[in-house]
Amino acid sequence: MATKASYPQGSFQYNKLPIKVSRKEFNQYIRPHLRKPIKGPKPKLSYYQIFNYVLYVLHTGMQWRELRPKRNEIHWSNIYKWHNRWSKDGSYKNLFLASVMELHEKGKLDTSILHGDGSNTVAKKGARR
Repeated sequence: MATKASYPQGSFQYNKLPIKVSRKEFNQYIRPHLRKPIKGPKPKLSYYQIFNYVLYVLHTGMQWRELRPKRNEIHWSNIYKWHNRWSKDGSYKNLFLASVMELHEKGKLDTSILHGDGSNTVAKKGARR
């Protein structure tokens, strides 16, 4: 994983997904939306590190079992378990909704370019563009 933030300072782009977030960005925007389990052992790594490993896997498209954390600090399956937990408990959905609302409030959300899943787009054989 890269050691620098994914965007040079002052050049954040809203139309690209980050590959890594800074600790400040994580604590400000992401952490409040990730649910922590009530019982069970605490993770060996911080939620910040786990989240950045998840971003790395999602960005590269690699298989989870191919993930090799630095210095074997955590097994890939534990990172996957956190990703799966956050996916199922609504943490990612809450994070997405909060980010959309923030972009809307800042006037950075351009709804003229939003597309659905394509089910309402006509694209038959031989259709003209």
